[in-house]
Formats: sequence, C-alpha cells, structure tokens
Amino acid sequence: MRVTVRVNGEEKVADDVWEGESLLYVLRERMGLPGSKNACEQGECGSCTVFLDDVAVCACLVAAGQAEGREVHTVEGLADGDRLDPVQEAFVETGAVQCGFCTPGLIVATHDLVRRVPKPTDAEIRESLAGNLCRCTGYEKILDAVRLAASRMEGAS
Repeated sequence: MRVTVRVNGEEKVADDVWEGESLLYVLRERMGLPGSKNACEQGECGSCTVFLDDVAVCACLVAAGQAEGREVHTVEGLADGDRLDPVQEAFVETGAVQCGFCTPGLIVATHDLVRRVPKPTDAEIRESLAGNLCRCTGYEKILDAVRLAASRMEGAS
C-alpha cells in the first residue's frame, strides 16, 4: 500500500508499505528520519515518541496505514534549520544528553508537557516523562533540562 503523510510540514510518500509496518519503521527506514529511536517495539520505553495530529504517541505502536493523510512531527521537525529549539538547547546545556538513545522521545514528551503545563512542578514532570526510560543519566539532568526549557519557553511567550 502507499502511505502519504505530512511529516514536519512536508508531504511524504512511502510505497509498498505492508499492513503490519509501523509508523516508526516508515519514518526511519523509508523517509530517512532516524531521530525517533527503535528500542523496545512495545511502547514501553518512549524512545520513538512523535506527535501524530498533535498528540504524543509511540510510533512503534502506530500502524503506518493509520497515519495516512495525517500530520506527524518528529524530533527533527522541532529545530529551525540549524537552530535548535529551546527544549533541545536545554537538554544539551544541562548535560541531559548522554548516549542519546532516549533523548528524542524525551524531547518530544517535554514539548508535549510544556505546551500543556507551562510551569510544571517536579511531580508533573516526573509523571509526564514516566513513559520514557533512560539508562544513562539518572534522570536528574533530564529534570533540570525540562525546568530550564519550561522557564525559557514561558519567558518567550
């Protein structure tokens, strides 16, 4: 089947997609967007989190055909060309990026949180990011990054 999706503001087409193929596979392997990571393929780790019609989802759990005609935003689409967005900058500045495998999903999840809750408490941050697993940082630097991004984004609005 053919799948046509608007990805990061640009219409993209994938041909010969089989019915069981995930949106994650199509994004990474067919559309050349490797930012979302393939870790668990069970929706448990959050490494593949993307926005589907402005809702944060695990792309590994979405059949590619379900995305037909819909809008997808990946971690690549958050930056403005070579300029990182405030969440990406905050993750770099606070050292929340280590191996980088969980980072794309955490950044998308942080965007989702901060647009819903401009000044999140630590409890809200922890709850919002609970579906994203990291094996490197111990999470404290990630919390620092979310706090920094939230303060900068609130100040910019």
